[in-house]
Amino acid sequence: MTITDVTDLPRGTRLDRPSVAGVRTTIAPILERLATTAGQREEQRDYAFDDVRRLASAGVAVIEIPVADGGAGGSVRDTVEAVVAIARADSSVAQALRPTFLAAHQIAENPSAPFRAENIERLLSGALFVGTGNERNGGASGSVSTTATRVDGGYLVTGTKFYSTGGLYADYFSTQAATDDGTIIRFTIPVAREGLHRIDDFDAVGQRLTQSGSTRLDSVRVHDHEVFVADDVSRDNPWTGSFAQLYLAAVQAGIAAAALDDAIEFVRDRARPIKHSTAAASIDDPYVRETVGEIAARAQAAAAVVAAAADAVHAVRGLTGAPARTAGAHAAVQVAGAGVIAIESALRSAELLFDVGGGSITDRALGFDRHWRNARTAANHNPRQWKTAVAGAYHLTGEEPPTTGLF
Repeated sequence: MTITDVTDLPRGTRLDRPSVAGVRTTIAPILERLATTAGQREEQRDYAFDDVRRLASAGVAVIEIPVADGGAGGSVRDTVEAVVAIARADSSVAQALRPTFLAAHQIAENPSAPFRAENIERLLSGALFVGTGNERNGGASGSVSTTATRVDGGYLVTGTKFYSTGGLYADYFSTQAATDDGTIIRFTIPVAREGLHRIDDFDAVGQRLTQSGSTRLDSVRVHDHEVFVADDVSRDNPWTGSFAQLYLAAVQAGIAAAALDDAIEFVRDRARPIKHSTAAASIDDPYVRETVGEIAARAQAAAAVVAAAADAVHAVRGLTGAPARTAGAHAAVQVAGAGVIAIESALRSAELLFDVGGGSITDRALGFDRHWRNARTAANHNPRQWKTAVAGAYHLTGEEPPTTGLF
């Protein structure tokens, strides 16, 4: 399925002086609706276009944008708590919004970010982003085979990108291509640009509604003013991927919380105690109580480590020189540890959910299996064994994490 019926402009009116509290209040009923329909929508492959647009219009992506730039001026923790809440309602929606949140975070932390002013206006008008550099070209990871052929006033770009998360929701697409002389150009263009095709072909076991399909570019015109070339200047804090990894951990924390929500609701409303139980109702069964208590503890642990890591990421902001590098390495290790705990908490919570009931809890109509499938799929972005090994090296020897963007 190829999506082409979109407009060239972001949908929505410009936000006026948003606040963190105001955004939270506005999105609460949207998240409640998403949570109620998540299982059924996944079964029917029904994307939440209207509610995602409402989240964007409510300013969920500008929580971290500074007040001076028209945003809500929140912290990294404020943003991450919103992500956890979205993932608790529907982890596929949270994952689909990741490129938009990444764009907003880059703006918040980097005053010289490319296209900063333009992207602030886009975000404040409710625009959504998709960005990917992934290719299946047979080359080394990160190699670029998408071509950019020079023409008057710009380039014609041809190639195929994969894992375009959030692509069908998006207003703008960001990626990279190689020119004839091997220069890697980066650009952001409207998704309605002629020759750009978003293909709904993502087929993983979980996160089925993240819209992480392919994007095909057939001689797409990219204008010079839409292009930039990344400089080779090293940053004081080279761990620029920490927020992206923290975001994934927040999604896992939301999945663990969703498993807890479903466990509580099922026990209260549907479960029956087994024949030899000492309780007349499942809510009084000591083993059911123990199971729900463990799910709650794991969800709590995931949320706590994600919040602590968010504070570590935020603490790097504004630092320069050696202090920035020291704080950046610490934050990267904090994020790695949070990722491990959040992943394992989500997987275990999703498994324990089935221990609060009998055979009926496995009914497909309930869709409870999606929590494990979603957690497992999101966990495969990069191996958590690497995260623990890198953290161990840091604590034992002070060895810094790799600067690959995965820490």
